[in-house]
Amino acid sequence: MSDPRTTEVIERLAADLGDRVYMDIARWHLYLKDAHLDKILAQRLYAQAEQGTLKEDQALGILREILVDIGGGRRQIPLLDLVPVQAQLAYMDVVEAFQKRLP
Repeated sequence: MSDPRTTEVIERLAADLGDRVYMDIARWHLYLKDAHLDKILAQRLYAQAEQGTLKEDQALGILREILVDIGGGRRQIPLLDLVPVQAQLAYMDVVEAFQKRLP
């Protein structure tokens, strides 16, 4: 059974990511919450943050590791390749705010 505090922290992080970070696909902004990628990203960020302070390259590395299925799963593209620079800046803002809230 997971710790309720941990679950709450991850859910808050997922909400922040889901509302602020998006993928740009053919000039359409698909927010992570709508793509159901917010929770997996939050879980990975939390796991990495438990090991110490997240640096920018580590946070971007997590985006690189998460593969997004396209074409019915015929291909996979790293999430980092789908998130434009502006959304990456928002992502890093969320990560920084998240780290400040951690004990």
